[in-house]
Amino acid sequence: MNERTLPGTLDVIGPDTFARHGYPHAAWKRLREEAPVHWFDLPGGVGFWAIVKRDDVVWISKQPERFLNAPRLAIFEEGAPVEGERTLARHLLNMDPPEHAEFRKAASHWFTPRAIERRQPEIERITRDLLAEMAGDGSERTGDFVADLAAPLTLHVLADMLGVPRADWRLMFRWTNQIAGASDAEYQTGDDPINSVEDARHGLFAYFTDLAAERRKQPRDDMVSVLANATVSGAPMPAFELLSYFLLLVVAGNETTRNAASGGLLALIEHPGELRKLRATPALVPSAVEEIVRWTSPVIQFCRTPVEDVELRGQRIRRGDSLCLLYPSANRDADVFADPDAFRVDRRPNPHVGFGIGEHFCLGANLARLELRAIFAEVATRLDSVSLAGPVERMRSSFLGGVKRMPIRYRLRPA
Repeated sequence: MNERTLPGTLDVIGPDTFARHGYPHAAWKRLREEAPVHWFDLPGGVGFWAIVKRDDVVWISKQPERFLNAPRLAIFEEGAPVEGERTLARHLLNMDPPEHAEFRKAASHWFTPRAIERRQPEIERITRDLLAEMAGDGSERTGDFVADLAAPLTLHVLADMLGVPRADWRLMFRWTNQIAGASDAEYQTGDDPINSVEDARHGLFAYFTDLAAERRKQPRDDMVSVLANATVSGAPMPAFELLSYFLLLVVAGNETTRNAASGGLLALIEHPGELRKLRATPALVPSAVEEIVRWTSPVIQFCRTPVEDVELRGQRIRRGDSLCLLYPSANRDADVFADPDAFRVDRRPNPHVGFGIGEHFCLGANLARLELRAIFAEVATRLDSVSLAGPVERMRSSFLGGVKRMPIRYRLRPA
């Protein structure tokens, strides 16, 4: 197949497709089978190579000096790299070695398994409190799973870790939606998606500038204190990178786990046999969480840019081309996963790349797993019935698989 010939009309990255129908798994499957490394042209003249096989995603991700995160973070519908992308924020996602490791180290001790384990009682308490409100007297009720549980849980946990006062939590939620949902009309503050990002960035930067100044004078046991007083290469972390760090934590800490939780319950609703299996054997919760991450793959894609010409599966990729790593496709690769289009709460082994792989493996993976285990442990033991009570509304984005609303009808036993 000619490298520049589209194998049929495939929409593999369109935000409208994601918003209306969810992930285009059929299109990605066709690419995996017919053209696993394929070039797509986009308006603006800057296209991308779609990387859809797990082995290729891993191979590229484990060579950070050869395949850079900069300058193109991800593929957006505008086609060309977002104007000013590198100047909007400088954080772990668009840093490369050796700088990336130095900045990651500033917060990494907050996300070790031991550090996260200490938060388990509090996370389980928050989960139970939210579920107590949902359960009421145990009779059948309706609600929105995103608004009632997934969003407030992740917001509460992240705000506590950062040290953000409760009165300001809604600000973080708004900034998250504006940045992650910049292409979604519901969250846009203007006609240009960049306006939404800029508005949120200015608000967030101003807020954390003040909070960081307070924590330098009076440090507390929170992440704002840690980062505000952190050093990189022996010097205080530069202001722009410090504020970008907070932006990354606010958005990534809210959006991805919220969507994994919502997508995970949706998967259980759509696969009632798996829900019965989980309820019959609550010990399956850890493996169910891994399957939920594989199945939902909340981060759709990131880009890598080769520093030299390279050949992959017979295709000549030029230095400076954009490689689009499609994680949901990699997580359905039949060469790696048995019966990949089946949702199985007891799937083992499960070498998914839902948290990425290599140098940029998700810093908050341990926290996300703990939050998801807390939610689905309660689901396994207390949820008597659940069904959709209306259509699932998804975010219009080519970057994150967001669930905005998920109305459910359920019966939840009081604790």
